[in-house]
Amino acid sequence: MKIGAVMECFRLDFKEAAKAARAIGTDGVQIYASGFVNADMTEAQIAEVKSVIEGEGLEVSALCGDFGCRMFYLPELSRDIIEREKKVMLIAQKLGTNIVTTHIGVVPTDKNCAQYESMHRVCKELADFADSVGGRFAVETGPEKAVLLKEFLDDLGSRGVSVNFDPANLVMCAGDDPVKAVDTLKDYIVHTHAKDGVQNFYVDTRRIYAAEYYHVEPAPEGSFTEVPLGKGGVDWPAYIAALKKIGYDGYLTIERECGEDPQADIRMAASFLKKFI
Repeated sequence: MKIGAVMECFRLDFKEAAKAARAIGTDGVQIYASGFVNADMTEAQIAEVKSVIEGEGLEVSALCGDFGCRMFYLPELSRDIIEREKKVMLIAQKLGTNIVTTHIGVVPTDKNCAQYESMHRVCKELADFADSVGGRFAVETGPEKAVLLKEFLDDLGSRGVSVNFDPANLVMCAGDDPVKAVDTLKDYIVHTHAKDGVQNFYVDTRRIYAAEYYHVEPAPEGSFTEVPLGKGGVDWPAYIAALKKIGYDGYLTIERECGEDPQADIRMAASFLKKFI
């Protein structure tokens, strides 16, 4: 397995973030496709990004094409966003990765509802497009338990769909066991986030990720807390062992979305992960 980091988590400009990632010994970076990297990049801009990344001895582990979950619930009003996601998949290929990750909202338990139908239709379209260009449309874990997500992915029947496995989201939001979830989703995992956290109290995840689309009240603050790696509810020795057992050899990409000194936290996380891999 390789160690990566989400570039935006360094809270530095693009070039400085690349230097920081290399300085702490990561192998690659995941980049959000909503800033310096974006769906409308020119060939010259793509070449510049590659030059910066490769100049630091890094590679791109994945792009994050997370543009909100509106397109998965209101596709008829979101054709521009759906097409942007496809463009990001093509940009990813030019940057040396075939993986684009995103959140899709919350998979309903009831297949006979408008939300399930629209999510299925859009995910099927994006997954089939990814397959047509040799890419992987990677759904991030957390909004629902792994068993439900697997059922949804199986129903898509596409080789282009996959999973960006975030163990902390499963702990903090879905209240699921990441170790067992690895085995459940083993056929789909192509990228992972290295993040940790605790669930302070359970709330319906629709209230966290997609309240307006399910017509429910937004979740109160404080239902979960993200913490530095090794300080939360993820059993890292067992989790890493589970990934090894299924033959996963991709990225453990450090994601630190809060904290006063994310660079220090990312450095600590990289050292922590090296103990296991």
